[in-house]
Amino acid sequence: MTIYSVFERPNEIAPTVVPEKFSWFAAVLPPVYALVHGLWLGLFAYVAAVVAIVAASLWLGGEAGFWLYVLLAVLIGFEAAGFRRGKLRAKGWIYRSDVVAGAADLAQRDWLLRRPTQVSAAA
Repeated sequence: MTIYSVFERPNEIAPTVVPEKFSWFAAVLPPVYALVHGLWLGLFAYVAAVVAIVAASLWLGGEAGFWLYVLLAVLIGFEAAGFRRGKLRAKGWIYRSDVVAGAADLAQRDWLLRRPTQVSAAA
């Protein structure tokens, strides 16, 4: 079971859910993860970090550069959900709740079933 953060935006039918867990996809392929999720600033920061690691490895040695890159990849894997949450907030999505579910589609379904009903102001 995973905890999912639920985000909604006015005029959107379905909520977006973000899993609160380590992302192997983000750790193994950070640039592809950033492109898939539209994290352009994260992509530029990743490229700058890799350039800095390469420059540092010339001075520290290749093995140290390798371990610095592994450390960067692990950090990105742990922070991937936070990057996505920040992007959603910047785009106007509103955090609603956390849902515990076995998969993202089940988290969406559970949220839609228990979402507070919206009362019409015209009544």
